[in-house]
Amino acid sequence: MGFEFVGGSGLFALISPENGEAQKGWTDWKNRVLLKKWDRFLACVPVFDLIYFLSDLFLNVRGNPMSGHSKWATIKRKKDAIDSKRGAIFTKVVKEITVAARMGGGDINTNPRLRLAVLKAKASNMPKDNIDRAIKKGTGELEGIVYEECLYECFGPGGTAIMVEAVTDKKSRTTPEIKSILTKLGGSLATTGSVSRLFERKGIIVIPSDQISEEELFELAVGAGAEDVQNEGEVFRVVTSPDDYEAVQTALTDKGIKSEESEIKFVALVGAEVSDKEIAEKVMKLIDNLEGHDDVQGVNSNFELSPELEKEFG
Repeated sequence: MGFEFVGGSGLFALISPENGEAQKGWTDWKNRVLLKKWDRFLACVPVFDLIYFLSDLFLNVRGNPMSGHSKWATIKRKKDAIDSKRGAIFTKVVKEITVAARMGGGDINTNPRLRLAVLKAKASNMPKDNIDRAIKKGTGELEGIVYEECLYECFGPGGTAIMVEAVTDKKSRTTPEIKSILTKLGGSLATTGSVSRLFERKGIIVIPSDQISEEELFELAVGAGAEDVQNEGEVFRVVTSPDDYEAVQTALTDKGIKSEESEIKFVALVGAEVSDKEIAEKVMKLIDNLEGHDDVQGVNSNFELSPELEKEFG
């Protein structure tokens, strides 16, 4: 199989020596939206880097990049939908609003982080009074608990990497408790930077696919600044940069599109595939226990099930 550039622009295709037909890497409607971005990319990337990029894109020569179509992610999302309690969600969002207001003030027009927290609160149907009280507690207008943020970089069973975000009123209590969970379930705390370098921050918005077609969503989301829209069957997964997350979320909300999940989170650069069932169960149990801690706001991992275990757990 060889590479050939077709058309007068940045569109490209793979040419099969067997049939000589061009198989476009994207559908035509995606090409129309991404054409200018691809042209700029071709103009600035050296030839050897471009060849390396294309080989990685089509031949997967550098391992197992996280695609967003992980079976584990699907299983986990369905489990969260069943297990989640609105009270627990409200508690996490209230903490985030309070911290954001304390750090940047109570005006959402001048405090981007608070604005995002309020958007998340509204998406979870939190009453306006609850939002206002959380803001006032953060700014000191109302008496309340003072929270601080904690970030724990961890290693799990099977060489998996885990990022744990927490908000607590007493770090000296939370840190030993997180460490205890890790120790009991085959994990450990890592040194600063040893795990975070394996992740990047991305805005992730998960939308039930019965609300809008893939083409309509792609044009709406990418038009607002999204990087990609991934079709996962029952849901679409919209991926954005942290800077563009708010604009994309607002564009979707304005169209009346509701999301199952919407947040800026750590996304693994490369997945760590686990093929041993016992180790996989340990990793899932560890993640569940970390997520169950009252102070934990979010847990993200590079854990991936092998194709064989995907079938078994799926």
